[in-house]
Amino acid sequence: MIKEQYKYSDLTGKIIGCSIEVHKILGNGFQEVIYQRALEKEMALQGLSFAREFEMPIFYKAEQIGTRRVDFLVEEVISVELKALVKLEDVHLAQAINYLEAYNLEIGLLINFGAKSLEFKRLINPKFNQLYQENHSNQRFRR
Repeated sequence: MIKEQYKYSDLTGKIIGCSIEVHKILGNGFQEVIYQRALEKEMALQGLSFAREFEMPIFYKAEQIGTRRVDFLVEEVISVELKALVKLEDVHLAQAINYLEAYNLEIGLLINFGAKSLEFKRLINPKFNQLYQENHSNQRFRR
């Protein structure tokens, strides 16, 4: 399913496995919030550490200009954006990548529960700044 050479492949594989279980039980046709609640339960059962609807600061030229809630922040390193759409469009992929860039997270998942079969995309932030991440992670992830 996930190539092992990818960074955090074990973790993203677990998240996708949880999503597959949720989709297998619920199928498609529910609102996004239903899948979000079910995925929250499934990830907890699998022992994953996460925050649901975690508020993340958005920066522009090193100045905070607002916040946005990520559906899930898993193990403080993976952004998970959920959709419940019949079909994912390019705009949804672009939006999820923009969030990764704004949060300065390296890896994310875009998961769609709305199709007959679960859809997921593994995202990589091409603008990820490791040094910035190390210097600001303690400030960002405090609740």
